[in-house]
Amino acid sequence: SLKPYGNAQNTSDITLNKRTKSIYTPLELQFIEMKKQYKDAVLCVECGYKYRFFGEDAEIAAKELNIYCHQDHNFMTASIPTHRLFVHVRRLVAKGYKVGVIKQMETAALKAAGENKSTLFSRKLTALYTKSTLIGEDILFKEICDEPVNVEEATTDVPDNYLLCICENGENVKDRRKGDIVIGIMAIQPTTGEVIFDSFQDSASRLELESRVLRLQPVEIILPPSLSDQSEKLINSITSM
Repeated sequence: SLKPYGNAQNTSDITLNKRTKSIYTPLELQFIEMKKQYKDAVLCVECGYKYRFFGEDAEIAAKELNIYCHQDHNFMTASIPTHRLFVHVRRLVAKGYKVGVIKQMETAALKAAGENKSTLFSRKLTALYTKSTLIGEDILFKEICDEPVNVEEATTDVPDNYLLCICENGENVKDRRKGDIVIGIMAIQPTTGEVIFDSFQDSASRLELESRVLRLQPVEIILPPSLSDQSEKLINSITSM
């Protein structure tokens, strides 16, 4: 239960799960802090030779990855071997999830030799993957384990494509009322570094914007806090397809 923790006012509230009346483990408290920062991501937390999922993330992983999920202390949990991370990250991203990879910042050997050997491993987010940013050491296909890896399984990810950013600005009140507007776009291909940008005057029909979006076929679109009704209607129509 994250809500009681989020509203905690003292140490007892922070360490106690009010729903089950049981104490959170140090790892669970660490996860809660990380989840508060990345609420919209499925977090893979490195724990030794496994990556673990907790709470709702574990239930999502169990459903989408066909792995076992069970109750452990205060959270549901599921796990995958570290050498299978790149396969499972691709699968989750292909299904539309944002995936965060939380890694241990200390090795077991160094920790055992240090003064803080009895404390919790320090961990931090090292990568955040979406459909347009599926690049990095965690998901690149390579021979990183002794067991055979199905190449088809490892490469059935979202194809490389564009991350598109759209902004707009009305020239004047009269034009905005008619639906005419100036639109700016920037498309980035993270895997190659290619950048495309353009600005143009568009009418209420948004034909210019539509032609560019359909040509680029972005896998992810970043939008400003508010759009004109015509632009929002067009984007919703295209993304629903």
